[in-house]
Amino acid sequence: MPDSGQPPDNRGPILFMVMLAIAGLIAVAGGLGRTPVNDPADPVTPASTPSGEPRGEPSQRTKPRNPRPDRPSEQPDPSASPDDAASARPAQLPGGGTRIFGNDRFLVAYYGTARTGALGVLGETSPDQMHRRVMRAARPFRRAGEQIQPVYELIVTIADRAPGRDRDYSHDIDRDAVQRYVAAAHRHGAILLLDLQPGRARFPDVAKRWAWALEYPWVGLALDPEWRVGPRQVPAGVIGHVRAAEVNATSAWLELLTRRAGLPEKLFVLHQFRSSMVTGIERVRDRPNLALVLHADGFGTRRQKLATYHVIARPHQFTMGFKLFYDEDVRRFDPADVRRIRPRVSFVSYQ
Repeated sequence: MPDSGQPPDNRGPILFMVMLAIAGLIAVAGGLGRTPVNDPADPVTPASTPSGEPRGEPSQRTKPRNPRPDRPSEQPDPSASPDDAASARPAQLPGGGTRIFGNDRFLVAYYGTARTGALGVLGETSPDQMHRRVMRAARPFRRAGEQIQPVYELIVTIADRAPGRDRDYSHDIDRDAVQRYVAAAHRHGAILLLDLQPGRARFPDVAKRWAWALEYPWVGLALDPEWRVGPRQVPAGVIGHVRAAEVNATSAWLELLTRRAGLPEKLFVLHQFRSSMVTGIERVRDRPNLALVLHADGFGTRRQKLATYHVIARPHQFTMGFKLFYDEDVRRFDPADVRRIRPRVSFVSYQ
């Protein structure tokens, strides 16, 4: 209850009656129901791991846009269980709409894993500090009429040189750490992108371990074939690859999860810096509830990065993405340079 602003009443019986009245009002207010969850704080409007090899680029295709809704839908509490969240499932993404690249969105991400800067800039600071940094990096990319959509690309399954308990040469980070980024993305109107480095495991099997997080409407999925190795191979000993059939099995599962839960379109990213990393890429299927992005991951000189990009770009099949490395790139592209790249880039990430 708000304070009346009056000094305490020392007249015992009168004070007693006032306290009873206040208690009654509190009891009535408590019976009016639970306060709805607020929309994400600070909504954004206008929105792989270590490797010694240079990488390459993605392609771009924008799905049809839905009209902007009159008001944002209620978002589920990221601290709630998936079952609780399902009862308040939204129809919209952060910033409005149901399509990842709708409402003229341009995506900018920080990449890495939790609690360490060893695998990228995302984990160098707390999630809230990281958000401020990615927004500063994103601002110069914006053009008139666009929304800048921040993305947190969090490596949740990390490839290892040792076999580990499951002998799959990878391990999952703690669920609590992932939940922390789920909540931060919700607070700041960001998209959280779960990045998988599966080692010898199959992408669909690893993805299903993260179903609890993917049930949130602002959480998407990224596959990194560099770290998908064969049954006798070790991550970092070779550059891995994945067949189109395995990519399609993963996207089919994610599309089904999205459709059954009534979620908005999900971001689905495929990393690549060599043609050999995705076998039969022309057979990777489109999915009606997923926004497919081919993300060029190569580092090096500007000429090397553009050469790789032009070799792997498939703008008729994917929306294109482009990675920038703070330390490894030579004369790193600035935002204006990236916006001039063709085929057009719609998703930039920093590592």
